[in-house]
Amino acid sequence: MFKEILQDLVERTDGGVAGLLMASDGIAVDQYSKVDGPFDIESVGMEYSVVLKGVQRAAEMLDTGATNEVSVKTERLTTVVRLLSDEYFVALTLEPGGNVGKARYLLRVSAPELIENL
Repeated sequence: MFKEILQDLVERTDGGVAGLLMASDGIAVDQYSKVDGPFDIESVGMEYSVVLKGVQRAAEMLDTGATNEVSVKTERLTTVVRLLSDEYFVALTLEPGGNVGKARYLLRVSAPELIENL
């Protein structure tokens, strides 16, 4: 079920490489990779889950409201993370030049279905 949603997200996003549904403790629920690339999407997700917790704490300390989305752009990857709840997030990784706007949109509209099936 989740793999099909992740595959749809990756395939419908220009430059999409991989998708991941992960618990906030760094344990992957499901994943999909388009190609065997130089990155293990599960490792990327585990590392970014730590960063995500830091961003959430900062938002709480600044009293700016709940964190909904975080994007990390590096030289070789762009990863867009959408929080589904306090316990789960979905991430979509793109190659440089990928369509980040579409990734953000697709993550937002697929969130209700993912939440319903968790």
